[in-house]
Amino acid sequence: MAKRTAVKDAPKDGINPKQPCPCGSGKRYKACHGAPGGATDVIVSRPFEGLAAECELIALREFVPSAIVKLPVKDGREVTLATVLPMAAAGLIRGDDVPFVGLQVQTRSGDISRDLARALQWAQQAKTGDVLPVVGPDAGENPARLQDLLDTDADITPVLHTDFVWWMPEGTEPTGEVALSLERANAAILPTERLDAPGVKAAYWVDAGDKAHLRWVRPEPEEKLVPAMARLAARGELDLGEGSRYAGSFRAHGLLVPVWDLDREMHAREWADPAEALGKRLLEALASDEPLSDAERRARDGLRGRQITLR
Repeated sequence: MAKRTAVKDAPKDGINPKQPCPCGSGKRYKACHGAPGGATDVIVSRPFEGLAAECELIALREFVPSAIVKLPVKDGREVTLATVLPMAAAGLIRGDDVPFVGLQVQTRSGDISRDLARALQWAQQAKTGDVLPVVGPDAGENPARLQDLLDTDADITPVLHTDFVWWMPEGTEPTGEVALSLERANAAILPTERLDAPGVKAAYWVDAGDKAHLRWVRPEPEEKLVPAMARLAARGELDLGEGSRYAGSFRAHGLLVPVWDLDREMHAREWADPAEALGKRLLEALASDEPLSDAERRARDGLRGRQITLR
């Protein structure tokens, strides 16, 4: 009974036992890290901190459907990071001997960076056709993290795909469970494009059907970003021009991701210049050290009221 009471009292650490576990497993806290005998390692709320690619990794982890990018490994075999692999595997060596690690995977560990590092180390040693279904929480003493294995100063530019055909080597037809997994994955894809403009990184346009959205992972700490956004909102400048509206934001892996509703009749390319202009306005607002005015404080409170936490 004592163990059950400990789980019930989990909110003392700021975690509601009925909410998703912060480790990213997709399970409720009480069924994951809060469960009797569950994982006990420390939950790292900002697992990609210290990597120049942090914002892109968060986007690939949370909302980009089909994309790949070569990881800037310091030493050893080159490995490709993928958003999703067949049957949500943590890693695999494709039939043409190309090693992959998956980012959108379930895990009971509290540190996604550590889990990815283990998958990366596995992929560098595995053989053609090998599959790593999942990375568990047991990492031994002093486990490596991505920050130890990658060039921390290297940024990444993901290659987006409209389907998951890249799961298979060119000229190879999928069969069995892989074919079924491929069919399901392709059916779930929402059209997504990465905005390409100076100063615009980790900003993705997505067509959600009834409307389009821009999701932009920002690198600034939330306590600095929100006041800067409030300055723009108070001036009516927190948008991308006609056909756009600031919708709210969500927190993912320690950073804030603002979201805008967009006119879906406009192509993704048409939002690149407005995003660049908004980015410049935001940088100017971030540089200001003036106290917020009454209107800006009201705008800040309104922005905070439209925030949710995914991880």
